[in-house]
Amino acid sequence: MTAGRPKDFDEAAVLDKAVDIFWKQGYEATNLEELLAAMQMGKGSMYHNFGNKREVFKLALNRFMENFGKWLENAILNSNDPVKFIKDFFRGIARQDSNDHKKGCFLGNTVAELACIDPALEKVAADHLEKIELIFYAHIKEAHKSGKLKTKEDPRLLARHLINLWNGINITRRMYSRSRDLLPLIELQLRVLH
Repeated sequence: MTAGRPKDFDEAAVLDKAVDIFWKQGYEATNLEELLAAMQMGKGSMYHNFGNKREVFKLALNRFMENFGKWLENAILNSNDPVKFIKDFFRGIARQDSNDHKKGCFLGNTVAELACIDPALEKVAADHLEKIELIFYAHIKEAHKSGKLKTKEDPRLLARHLINLWNGINITRRMYSRSRDLLPLIELQLRVLH
């Protein structure tokens, strides 16, 4: 048996390019030609290596979560105060530039866009959001147990609250993109973490 032809491209880099275009335009609005141009790949090569547009989108969702999930977990673990890091993470959203505000959250966008179109892809994105919630939960639970977090609220509810804040602020920042408008909203929601 002969080995398959070796890949002449960096799969991770190609998927990162797919993430970028899908994040900016959404699944439905990204046509195949735009996707191929963004990935710098021919149609045959894309189908052979990744499958159809839907499969590329699913791989892009997974790639996004792989990158973001690792970054978030490592950043929290390497912080001196995980609760302060989480608060600062949300505050940082308010300070992002207008292009980031327009993009919103790739996972949240997918849940909203594909809820009635492709429930299976919607579930992939929702499952990834739940993984982010679980990262928050693990660190909030630990801070609660160690006494660094004084609130009596259930750590699981607090983590779910943060995902609710995440989803909400990623819509609201498209309406109010200035930090002076967003930061007070975020601070109001973060008061529960005391």
